[in-house]
Amino acid sequence: MLALIGLLVALQVKHFLADYVLQSGWMIAGKADPGHAGGYVHAAIHAGATALVLFSFGVDWRWVLAIAIAELAIHFTIDLIKARVSGDGLADTGARRFWAMHGADQLAHHLTYALLLFVAVQFGLLGV
Repeated sequence: MLALIGLLVALQVKHFLADYVLQSGWMIAGKADPGHAGGYVHAAIHAGATALVLFSFGVDWRWVLAIAIAELAIHFTIDLIKARVSGDGLADTGARRFWAMHGADQLAHHLTYALLLFVAVQFGLLGV
């Protein structure tokens, strides 16, 4: 159980760093355009950081690879949908719509981590 909570905390910290510290304006600007590399690079940072977290918890490399590839695709898709639905920017941070879209985006990402934890438990990836 402690490993599961530790994994959740590590993924939350990873998410904060990848979404708020390591994300550049160039990445944000490219999220609505599948032809722009920004969204892919951002999703790859998430996937790579998740791989590091999983390795640090002793998860087998095959599972790490599969989960990282899945996260890259899921994260990119969530961000693409949010950017397209929200009009590619939502610069007005005082608007309710901005915060609703931001919250929905973050909820979708965190539900992805809930799924990852489910997979970890179902397949005994942490020995829990």
